[in-house]
Amino acid sequence: MSVRPAAGTETEPLSDKQRRILEYLRSNAEDRTYFKSRLIGEELGLSAKEVGTNMTAIADGEFDVSVEKWGYSSSTTWMVEA
Repeated sequence: MSVRPAAGTETEPLSDKQRRILEYLRSNAEDRTYFKSRLIGEELGLSAKEVGTNMTAIADGEFDVSVEKWGYSSSTTWMVEA
């Protein structure tokens, strides 16, 4: 599984958890826009806290998905656009 940064950009290497989260977002961003940390964690075998902590690297990086922290009701919600 390779990590594809946006063309012409450099980013820090992602950890295994961050790569798994990024691949999950890439494969589901076409179907929906909002993702809860808790639900991503359930899908990937991670805690909501692990997802939230690792999502920051994805949000701060330059990838083919845009990630923005959106809300906090019952779990952090992230707005993701492909």
